[in-house]
Amino acid sequence: MTQTASPTTPAAPELRIVEQRVYRGPNIWNYEQAIHLVVDLGVLEQYPSNLLPGFTEQLLEWLPGLQNHVCSRGKPGGFVERLQEGTWVGHISEHLALQLQTEAGHDLRRGKTRAVKGTPGHYNVIYSYIDERVGLAAGELAVRMINAAVAQDATFDFATELDDFLRLAQRAAFGPSTNAILEEAVARDIPFIRLNSASLVQLGQGVHQQRIRATMTSKTSALAVDIAGDKSLTNTLLSSAGLPVPLSDTVRTEDGAVAVANRIGYPVVVKPLDGNHGRGVGINLRTEAEVREHFPVAAAQSRRGVMVVESFITGNDYRCLIVGGRMQAIAERVPAHVIGDGTHSVTELVDLTNADPRRGVGHEKVLTRISVTDAAVALVRNQGFEMEDVPPEGTMVKLALTGNMSTGGIAVDRTFDAHPENVEIAEEAARLIGLDVAGIDFICPDISAPVRETGGAICEVNAAPGFRMHTHPTVGEPQYIAKPVVDLLFPPGTPARVPIVAVTGTNGKTTTSRMIAHIMKGLGKRVGMTSTDGIVIDERLVKRADASGPKSARMVLQNPRVDFAVMEVARGGILREGLGYDRNDVAVVTNVSADHLGLRGIDTLEQLAAVKRVIVEAVPRNGFAVLNADDPNVRDMRRHCSGSVVYFSMQPPGSPEREFIETRLRRGGRAVVLEPTDRGEMIVIRHGRRSMQLAWTHLLPSTFGGAARFNIANAMAAAGAAFACDVPLHDIRQGLRTFTTSYYLSPGRLNMLDVKGVSVVVDYCHNPAGMRALGEFVDNLSEQKEAAIDNARISRIGVIGGTGDRRDDDLAELGAVAARHFDVLVVREDDNTRGRARGESAQHVVRGINECVAAGEARVRKVDTVLPEVDAVRHAMVLANPGDLVIACVDKHARVLAELEEMSSSAYAGSRADEGRTGDPDLDPIELGEAAEASAEEARGDYADLEATEPDTARP
Repeated sequence: MTQTASPTTPAAPELRIVEQRVYRGPNIWNYEQAIHLVVDLGVLEQYPSNLLPGFTEQLLEWLPGLQNHVCSRGKPGGFVERLQEGTWVGHISEHLALQLQTEAGHDLRRGKTRAVKGTPGHYNVIYSYIDERVGLAAGELAVRMINAAVAQDATFDFATELDDFLRLAQRAAFGPSTNAILEEAVARDIPFIRLNSASLVQLGQGVHQQRIRATMTSKTSALAVDIAGDKSLTNTLLSSAGLPVPLSDTVRTEDGAVAVANRIGYPVVVKPLDGNHGRGVGINLRTEAEVREHFPVAAAQSRRGVMVVESFITGNDYRCLIVGGRMQAIAERVPAHVIGDGTHSVTELVDLTNADPRRGVGHEKVLTRISVTDAAVALVRNQGFEMEDVPPEGTMVKLALTGNMSTGGIAVDRTFDAHPENVEIAEEAARLIGLDVAGIDFICPDISAPVRETGGAICEVNAAPGFRMHTHPTVGEPQYIAKPVVDLLFPPGTPARVPIVAVTGTNGKTTTSRMIAHIMKGLGKRVGMTSTDGIVIDERLVKRADASGPKSARMVLQNPRVDFAVMEVARGGILREGLGYDRNDVAVVTNVSADHLGLRGIDTLEQLAAVKRVIVEAVPRNGFAVLNADDPNVRDMRRHCSGSVVYFSMQPPGSPEREFIETRLRRGGRAVVLEPTDRGEMIVIRHGRRSMQLAWTHLLPSTFGGAARFNIANAMAAAGAAFACDVPLHDIRQGLRTFTTSYYLSPGRLNMLDVKGVSVVVDYCHNPAGMRALGEFVDNLSEQKEAAIDNARISRIGVIGGTGDRRDDDLAELGAVAARHFDVLVVREDDNTRGRARGESAQHVVRGINECVAAGEARVRKVDTVLPEVDAVRHAMVLANPGDLVIACVDKHARVLAELEEMSSSAYAGSRADEGRTGDPDLDPIELGEAAEASAEEARGDYADLEATEPDTARP
């Protein structure tokens, strides 16, 4: 809304960037990669743009391209209207950042600005980028521009700032050759990953990947590159095949160069044996003195100290591009020059030529500015002019000897002018050297006439030839030579992507991911999987870490063995960097419950669901989302899925959830449901009217005879994902039947072992929703065990603890839920308290237990607090008798299992000095003997290679 207050200049304007974030894939703000700035307007919160004198005019003077921004008005000039009417500088910084990137040649238009709820003056500024360094620099410069324009700071040199920014963009940008290939790849839906700050790029994913570095490809022979780099050997090979080449020889000394020149006859060319881009090349040297004068220039550009002296072939300079053995483009290269007009000096003509908007620094634009070097001045002098002389009208004055575009030359397309014999010679030359992509340099009077008749010759064969002269010729039609290069790497019909299944949710995502990976492994796939325990490639742990973020996803997609990817996707990774890829073929959402609330601006269940929904939004039209129909927040994600949906539900027939699914099935939808029978529950896959029985729930090892209801849900989600990937029914069934919760298949997730008659289950349960599911499992398993021993009562002992970055009430709720299912509770803490004081998290868990007891809802009769994780497990084992059930909810599962294995041995020396400990909850750790610590140390080695390192961020 337009403000009507009097225009004034605010004191000390300080628009600040509070936080920067780079999203490298789909995220909560955008389907594409984006920069996210959190900015603080400070005093500028009170000053929309219409209250800032001269502000709009100054911005338009600096960046006239802002007049083309449509903004919310949907028409060019819409943003200027917003500036004149009054908009806040957070929104303005978004448009400046986009326009600055446009100035650097990045065509970007997507952005949005939203206020940060609960923090006046703070705004989320989100805008697209191509190169993250350029995108971040654009945001930072936009902020400086706004502050300078508001303060009317005369010391702010925008021209210098913009020039520095453009030079950064030039250093960070792909070259024109690489960019041409990438544009063709993107047009064919071939993903790419930049592997370094230069031009090394991976095209495709996993097993399908190919790499390029500029125009050198995965298929380029290293031997061929070496041959092409040895100009003498190249000439020898071509000459032996009868192809026209100049007379030449190699030398190391100035006298040797003169001797060769005298032998083969003047004029000659002297150039470094291993040179490129025309550096150090001296042409048309007609005397011994000229050879001696140029020799040190050539030597300075040679790494080996070897020079080539060859006969000078007169004519025009042509570059023939050969890809895959076929000629694709020909360009005539004209050296940097100016044309006299009878009025301006050579220096002035150079300035006029460089004023051409097509010319820029380096590869910034389609043409390069002409640089007046000492060599250029000498060349002008050799043509009879000084730089301040005025050449006659129509006189061509060369400023470079070679026609390279990198030195300011121009290119004329001659693709359709070449004589077939010349084309055949160029193709044969590329085949003889062995290059898949080659630049054949012809010197001849006219490429349309046979060189064998006109006296032309091949003067050079280049590996990794530049494409700019062909894609952006100065004169003539551009040639789309990136297409045959991509055809060479990915012949039509060749896949470039590996299937990606992304799994998220509050609980069950790790187990579901492992089940999917196990099913696909049974099909012979080499599965790359990320999870909270690390990165697994083809069943081998290659990195121990909390690997549920985007960096880990990219590591999997870069591995050349992977032909199927299963990505566990955590809330933290999505908020921090977005997804590590552009899309996933299948998205699985297990559930959404109150966990991690109060972190990174996510305060409600609906907001948390919106974060996890990102993987559903990343499903393409031919993909699938596998959604838990029993969870309303997950079920509603169907509205954001471009592909099809597979529902899964554990609710019985006739329930609202099943009726919802039945409606979809009548329309041809897919679902995984439970069908109760006299023999138990059957998992059934439904597709329209088809109904396919999969497996009895009690026969799946991971369900413990049906007691682990949450693993039934996980198995159904995994089955839905496999069915969406067109896995045959019997392979899905076999995968689920052979998946167990053993430590080596599912470390830290419901691992059961017997320790001297005590049944111990190790699990990573850490939130109230997980504890409810685990409590149901404890009830069911206890009933099974008691029934097996004539209904004799057994004790249920739980070791529990919450992570420190959860809310106080979440920790208390965890304790209250546990109190309803266990007879004895031992409260522990993680090693990493995540910012809390030692013992603080445990206090809140104990508070929840006591509140449950006071309400008369608790089963628990004894509560002890033992903060160190291993000590807490030892204490629980001291309290247990043979036949009892101990559930250890731990963070470092490897060391706990090592300790339990040691306890199973007769040599275990654990202290029982605490047997008489009272049940009063306090925060003093129980002291255990040094002997017990030492005896467990050896056993820890068996699990050390499986233990994940402490994550840098909160685990999901």
